[in-house]
Amino acid sequence: MTPLKPQKKKDLYQYTIKACFIAYIVQAIGNNFVPLLFLTFQSEYGIPLSRITLLITFNFCIQLLIDALSARFIDRIGYRASVMLAHICSAAGLVLLAVLPGILPDPFAGLLLAVMIYAVGGGLIEVLVSPIVEACPAENKEKAMSLLHSFYCWGHVGVVLLSTVFFAAFGTENWRILAVFWAVIPAVNCLLFWKVPIYSLLEDGETGMSLGMLMRNRIFWLLLLLMICAGASEQAVSQWASTFAESGLGVSKSLGDLCGPMFFAVLMGTSRALYGKFGDKLPLQRSMKLSAGLCIFTYLMISLSPWPAVSLLGCGICGFSVGILWPGSFSIASRALPRGGTLLFALLALGGDVGCSLGPSFVGTVSSAVSGDLRTGILTAVLFPAAMLAGCMILGRKTPERL
Repeated sequence: MTPLKPQKKKDLYQYTIKACFIAYIVQAIGNNFVPLLFLTFQSEYGIPLSRITLLITFNFCIQLLIDALSARFIDRIGYRASVMLAHICSAAGLVLLAVLPGILPDPFAGLLLAVMIYAVGGGLIEVLVSPIVEACPAENKEKAMSLLHSFYCWGHVGVVLLSTVFFAAFGTENWRILAVFWAVIPAVNCLLFWKVPIYSLLEDGETGMSLGMLMRNRIFWLLLLLMICAGASEQAVSQWASTFAESGLGVSKSLGDLCGPMFFAVLMGTSRALYGKFGDKLPLQRSMKLSAGLCIFTYLMISLSPWPAVSLLGCGICGFSVGILWPGSFSIASRALPRGGTLLFALLALGGDVGCSLGPSFVGTVSSAVSGDLRTGILTAVLFPAAMLAGCMILGRKTPERL
């Protein structure tokens, strides 16, 4: 076989990156489709809403478990087999979502089993996709990483908008058809990952850092702190944005979702896409410090403004401010610890997901302690972007700006 020319080989890796973009859309489908059906599940299966909401907690707990346990498994069977397995689980989970509740004696058990299967796929995607892109021979990895993570935002927006249009046109009673439709995307992307080239993070013969080596590395702990703060800063506002819109502006639930989390997701995706376009002109560490500073300002804007519309605007700007914090932390980690390998990315994904759970839980706990005052909860949660800014400043003294 005639060897590929270097330029041709590089062009082939563009298909790998595009498959990774679609993979984050797949993860967005898994995380955001089921919450749109909570009331439908309640009315159709007679399941209490308090029990149905456990599906979200279960989804993210499974993903956290995969983050913690998957590194050795992935290294054993390889990236290609692992990422294909992730898409098979995602597709199977969505199909089973439409099938199992209707055939099992307990519909909730069917929902739980389907969520568990696609959560395994989502967890594997979280661990796998960033290192696959990082290993590709792109000229500016920070730009590619930021653009990659923007596709989760666009996937979130697309799931909500297209599902809303489908339900308006065909009725929510046909949600099973839509679930199978969404399953087509991971099924097709699985075939793409079967064909595209996948590059290794490590050179031939090189071994990655062990868990003990990472645990003894101070830079690793600083990077883990950044990931926890990035996830917490993002979700502390995102998860409460709809409530803010409904209570502050007195709008309906549907309009509240569009004005709140949708507004947040669009601006977060815009931030990541802009850095993906112009990142070569913007030093990453400096951009992350500015973003963390802007995030602190938006938290104060949301919690201290006497005008609900200004607070809602702060929610949207907050989405813009947190956009590059998560992918930027991944990019810095891959430069600062080039031998971190799969284990590094798995632990950072674990830290990020812990932050995603910690942030909104902290806001909710504090708000409940002060008679449901959501503004006070978000005001106290400013400690997360503040810790992010402090961590970025410390990291800047320990690592060169080129990282």
